[in-house]
Amino acid sequence: MPLGGGDIGLNAWVEKGDLYFYFSRSGTFDEHNTLLKLGRVKVTLTPNPFKDNEGFHQELVLKDGYIIIAQNNTKIKLWVDVFKPVIHFDLESKTALKMTASYESWRHINRPSKGKANNANSYKWAPQGEIITYKDSVSFENNGVKFYHRNREKTVFDVAVKQQKMESVKDQMLNPLANLTFGGFMTGDNLKPDGNYPGKYQNTDFKGFNISSIKPSKKQELQIHLFTNQSAETASWENGLKSQISGYKNTSKQAEKNTIKWWNNFWNRSFIFTQKNQSSEKDSVYQIGKNYQLFRYMLGCNAYGKYPTKFNGGLFTVDPVFTNPDLNFTPDFRNWGGGTMTAQNQRLVYFPMIKSGDFDMMKSQLDYYVSLQKNAELRSQVYWKHGGASFTEQLENFGLPNPAEYEWKRPADYDPGMEYNAWLEYEWDTVFEFCQMMLQQKEFAEEDIQKYNSFIISCLRFFDEHYQYLAKQRGRKALDGNGKLILFPGSGAETYKMANNSNSTIAALQVITANLLSLSANQLSVEDSAYLIDFQSRIPPLNFGKIENHKVLVPAKSWERVNNSEVPQLYPVYPWGIYGIGKPDLETALNTWKYDPDAIKFRSHIGWKQDNIFAARLGLTEEAAKYNVLKMSDSERRFPAFWGPGFDWVPDHNWGGAGMIGMQEMLLQEANGKIYLFPAWPKNWNVHFKLHASNNTIIEAELQNGITKIIKVIPKEKEKDIINLLGISIEEKKKIH
Repeated sequence: MPLGGGDIGLNAWVEKGDLYFYFSRSGTFDEHNTLLKLGRVKVTLTPNPFKDNEGFHQELVLKDGYIIIAQNNTKIKLWVDVFKPVIHFDLESKTALKMTASYESWRHINRPSKGKANNANSYKWAPQGEIITYKDSVSFENNGVKFYHRNREKTVFDVAVKQQKMESVKDQMLNPLANLTFGGFMTGDNLKPDGNYPGKYQNTDFKGFNISSIKPSKKQELQIHLFTNQSAETASWENGLKSQISGYKNTSKQAEKNTIKWWNNFWNRSFIFTQKNQSSEKDSVYQIGKNYQLFRYMLGCNAYGKYPTKFNGGLFTVDPVFTNPDLNFTPDFRNWGGGTMTAQNQRLVYFPMIKSGDFDMMKSQLDYYVSLQKNAELRSQVYWKHGGASFTEQLENFGLPNPAEYEWKRPADYDPGMEYNAWLEYEWDTVFEFCQMMLQQKEFAEEDIQKYNSFIISCLRFFDEHYQYLAKQRGRKALDGNGKLILFPGSGAETYKMANNSNSTIAALQVITANLLSLSANQLSVEDSAYLIDFQSRIPPLNFGKIENHKVLVPAKSWERVNNSEVPQLYPVYPWGIYGIGKPDLETALNTWKYDPDAIKFRSHIGWKQDNIFAARLGLTEEAAKYNVLKMSDSERRFPAFWGPGFDWVPDHNWGGAGMIGMQEMLLQEANGKIYLFPAWPKNWNVHFKLHASNNTIIEAELQNGITKIIKVIPKEKEKDIINLLGISIEEKKKIH
């Protein structure tokens, strides 16, 4: 059962009468960029109230953000402070109990990482020499257990900088791994050190450190304080941790109230509740609403992390044998790396936060990109001597391509700025979806986004200058005969390779440039505005084709091969919103969905697939219902929102994110100042929802037994812009402009 808050995630369970929980925190990257867990805690009570199943109760109290475990007049409350990195365990019992809390570490020794185990770090399938997960420091201190990991001097940052020929500017680059120390302290009143012990859990050996009750008690508290910093001296980390602990004394009761209030406000901000008439637990329509809340809860657990919630498990991965019995690795394992942020996957984790109104939670993802702007601009300068920020698809947390995907065995004369990779070559455009999120902070929350302007313009400038640079490498002219950029070689997602004028790239350039000019007109310098208008004139038009005499969107003007199974020919529908209900020429987008052979062949609900979103955006109610039920129904695991592994890992956060987006789009869309309700929602699905629209608009509405009711619109004057599309045919939707 997942639990969390602020930037901390726990997995809690009771096994053979003992409570266990793993705990993780945003940003705990080791030398090799593995996202390390901080440890496992085991709590044993004597006499044991949980030794049998009768009357046992374990509940995640979503509304207030805590877990209750109760049996035999004993109650445990497990919760995480949203505002300070502290985990709380509170025990109350009718009889006095002895408690032993054990900190269990599988990093009690240096552990070689071999074969597929390296998929958890940035070396993946191409380690350079022996890879060792170095042991942590764990010790008894002041009647508690202190534990931490401090990165050794050489990290994968140094290796990647050398590999990718960036050494001339290394001292100018952000290095998030150097001198990074993370860990914490487990403590409680009435507890003292009680020895250590060896053990094995799911075939991974560990060492346990006990702290036990000095005398049995009816009340026990346990706190785990976490601290992370980057400093030349370990003493700085130790002093920071001590200072945090001393500043936290006697604040637990208020911290608990503040945390409950935060979760209450979180749930009031937005929701989607669903059911059919006489709904039951097994009803898939009920399940998709339940799982929408459960997954949003998991996202809320890393509301304020220094780093974004990872698509491949977030803070909630468990022993890998439960995902794949052949992967007998430590609990730190996840597929597709720890500090590697795959943009196409990450975007699906963060886009749903727009309509759920979770703008405060988006800062981790957006500020992450902004922090890497300098490193990305240095890439452009070092390799090609032009301007702009060059971001790649498989991006390390220091802004360079993943070293394994960059490839170690490269032709001698190959461009050092390029990934030598069939999937990723020339795929630079995924950064624009995060630029779109930045712009939507203004569009939806009416925030001042001037701090993002230089970042967005730098990303646009890269395309402008790089494709003129490539054209001049091939010949005399930088632009085509119409004065437009020649976006070749390019890429349509990871799928359509060696593409000429990819539609996903063109749509991104068109929308981002237009949105920046319109949304920030009064916040742009005269120079920036003039540049953007000039650049806009160089963006090529979208490409179209014909299938069975039907006009369709195509992936690109041309391409040489198909490498994956994304459908970028529909990206002008989502995320770019050029086509959709209330927008011109919906027919062309519908034709693409209906007739494009690849779009049909690749259709699926698994993982990052977004057919559920396309169908909703196109107003295809039956198809949207089908794919959103497939995506958001209960997973095969105990916790129903632990989907996956899909293409990635368990829990699959881009699976859940895509599902949230699809459900939101079924309920609420906008075009040209109009707000469309139920644009792809079945009449026989009861729903009560509260979602956010542009210009700080909040809409709460319900559909019960075929009758719709608008409960509340903020601001009230927006009510006149609402159009109810429930039960409207697709032919009628085509006519809406």
